[in-house]
Amino acid sequence: MKRYPEAYIEYLVYFHTVRDFFECHEVLEAYWKSIPESSLRQAWHGLIQTAVALYHQRRGNIAGARKMMESAVRLLTDDHLDELGIDALRFKAQLKNRLKQLQDTPNIRYEDLNIPLVDLELLQLCKDHPLAVHAEWYAISNMNNPQIIHKHTQRDRSEVVAERQKQLLHRKLQIEG
Repeated sequence: MKRYPEAYIEYLVYFHTVRDFFECHEVLEAYWKSIPESSLRQAWHGLIQTAVALYHQRRGNIAGARKMMESAVRLLTDDHLDELGIDALRFKAQLKNRLKQLQDTPNIRYEDLNIPLVDLELLQLCKDHPLAVHAEWYAISNMNNPQIIHKHTQRDRSEVVAERQKQLLHRKLQIEG
């Protein structure tokens, strides 16, 4: 059996059960940043941007969704998707179709998208994962749950803001030097 990173399995579980695309982004981005030399770095980035695109679309940020989907389509290659147990042709067709919808009909009603997994052992690993216990696989997004739909507005950003202010002050002091 092929070994997949835990972060990837968690990404797939969040993606297909509670449809927590923000958490998909968080989990896979932390992994992606931890493995700068990975041969799948571009694929991880593309999957992150896929989740972000869907997060934006579901919230009505069509411009953000388009931008992220364009990037995801560009980054995801057949070889990488095949290596990740994904039906590359079907998935890329889905992404291109969604991008076309976002370009042609920006007010189209949001619909969930499923990643077509062809590695059945990977699919079973995901379904058996503790995060998937009592969760419905291929669930429909709960559009009335602000914890999922608007998750980025619900989190504590004080550490991030403080770090940005610290870096800004550091740059300012360097310039004034």
